[in-house]
Amino acid sequence: MQYAHLAVVMPAYNEVEGIGGFIDEIRDAVAPLAARVTFVVADDRSTDGTADALSGIADVRVETQPANRGHGPTALAAYRAGLALDPDALVHVDGDGQFIGSEIADVVRALQSTGADVVHGVRRGRTDAWYRRALTACVRLLIAASVGHGVPDVNTPLRAYRPASLRILVDAVPAEALVPHVHFSLAEVRAGLSVRYLRVRSIPRRGASSTGTMWGKVARPSLPPKKLVLFARDALREVWRCSLRPGAPLRRIGAAAVSSSS
Repeated sequence: MQYAHLAVVMPAYNEVEGIGGFIDEIRDAVAPLAARVTFVVADDRSTDGTADALSGIADVRVETQPANRGHGPTALAAYRAGLALDPDALVHVDGDGQFIGSEIADVVRALQSTGADVVHGVRRGRTDAWYRRALTACVRLLIAASVGHGVPDVNTPLRAYRPASLRILVDAVPAEALVPHVHFSLAEVRAGLSVRYLRVRSIPRRGASSTGTMWGKVARPSLPPKKLVLFARDALREVWRCSLRPGAPLRRIGAAAVSSSS
């Protein structure tokens, strides 16, 4: 059974070197799963011609952001633009191409075959610097302490959603959130959404340069860049304020909201 319309949304910043080939790979992999596939690229004001490189491709819509705002707000903009197309299913993946097209298709198949509300692609073999993996592990422990059990890859950017459930999450998270996927993971558990986890490979970003990463070049790769340290501080404050503290806005998402959307 095919989906009538599958939306593939991705935030992108300076990914001209690899994003075209990545979209081609995804298209080939998911084509048997949907009668129509639309790609929505939220371009975070790239300076390398990413948006121009994708212009004129029939199934690709480029949404240039009003300002460079970083990954979180751009990911949320991509989700909103994808939902506006009223697809039957929506998959999110970052534009840096750190996943395999066939495994993105596996995540979409799992959404259909399991009847889940969301399927997370759980990264294995991550090639990110140790401090990024350590940060993810710390956030995972924080989430486990809050909701009573762990989420295998709390901030994974590879996720497939049923639109009704996704709308609840997107509407609840502030548009400028730094780490929307962390908020999503928490809210999914609290709301009683049906979540499935599928292990997928994580590969290096497809561009040869470092311009596509929000952290830029790192002079001493053994140490976290200052920008990342400041980001982690602000992100943890945001998670506490929006999702963890008593009375936090995202604590209000519950099973009743999910059932009313079905």
